[in-house]
Amino acid sequence: MQAIDTRVTLAPLTQLSEEERMFQSTVRKFARERIGPHVRAMDEAGVFRKDLIQECFDLGLMSIDVPEEYGGQGGYFFQSILAIEELAKVDPSAAVIVDVQNTLFNNAILRWATDDQKRKYLPRLTKDTLASYALSEAGSGSDAFALATRAVDEGDNYRLNGRKLWITNAAEAELFLLFANLNPDAGYKGITAFMIEREFPGFQVGKKEDKLGIRASSTCELILDDCKVPKANVIGEIGKGYKIAIETLNEGRIGIGAQMLGLAQGALDHALAYAKQRKQFGKTIAEFQGVQFDLAEMAVEVEATRLMVYNAARLRDAGLPFVTEAAMCKYFASQVAERTASRAVEVLGGVGFTKDYPVEKLFRDSKIGRIYEGTSNMQRVTIAKQMLDKK
Repeated sequence: MQAIDTRVTLAPLTQLSEEERMFQSTVRKFARERIGPHVRAMDEAGVFRKDLIQECFDLGLMSIDVPEEYGGQGGYFFQSILAIEELAKVDPSAAVIVDVQNTLFNNAILRWATDDQKRKYLPRLTKDTLASYALSEAGSGSDAFALATRAVDEGDNYRLNGRKLWITNAAEAELFLLFANLNPDAGYKGITAFMIEREFPGFQVGKKEDKLGIRASSTCELILDDCKVPKANVIGEIGKGYKIAIETLNEGRIGIGAQMLGLAQGALDHALAYAKQRKQFGKTIAEFQGVQFDLAEMAVEVEATRLMVYNAARLRDAGLPFVTEAAMCKYFASQVAERTASRAVEVLGGVGFTKDYPVEKLFRDSKIGRIYEGTSNMQRVTIAKQMLDKK
């Protein structure tokens, strides 16, 4: 009997195509040369430079998978993940700005907007218009669909009233994908998505939060006081806002995974560089086995994170189920980022605790990974439910 050849040739998940490598290299160069010199000043001021945001637009980073017919790059989701990772190595604040624009806002518009809405808004989103995704409220964090913001039908318009909290990009954004309940009696099935322009009557960007980390990325309150929204600005179907939110957040979690991956890699890179030049007892601290063990464990966790993030992104692009993998990579990456940044501070010792070295900032930035776009506990719930529901 002829033996069966069971060998399978598979490309590693981290193997990139030539196009992907070139794209990654371009983003890496931009992050290091253009964003890097301003990271500390932006963190201290709590403001991201407008000229750098425009450079992100000019480089195509704000419209990676928007079709070329609308002025976008005509790329795909995995390229967005590569960009987010590279930016986060240098500044997680830059990464979250690009992340929200691509994985949440643009993604929702491409999938749910009408052709007229796409023609109206996508060219702006590719050129110079920053966007924001407004779901969270004071009483609806993890319970995302306990929305208090209400929409009322008034003929040609809807009238919206309510407050949104913790909205990323809000200080600079001109467009907001905002969720409100048009039929509270229907519960979450009354939630509808609206495209809000900053200049709409009754709409206002409120208090900007003073945060622990990702300080240069703005996080603000939104105030809707009899805000008039044209009926043409409903995104998707009436009452389908919950579906838009669920699907975009599932993909957005891969983006958060990429942020935390990049952050962890950046912290590891700083620790490696410092360990090879810092001397104690006549030799570099990298020569001490205790330090080597720390660096090795950090490297293993970062590489495991990369495999999980890339796998989730590749599954999404292939049109395969990815919800479990997205929750897993977000959950795991946020843990690894926090641990790696903390250990990097310890490798650097006293200077690691000062603002003169970047690891202190990366440690502060890492904490948000376990909170936004679904807390770690919510990821555990999703993972467990997906596993238990399998037959």
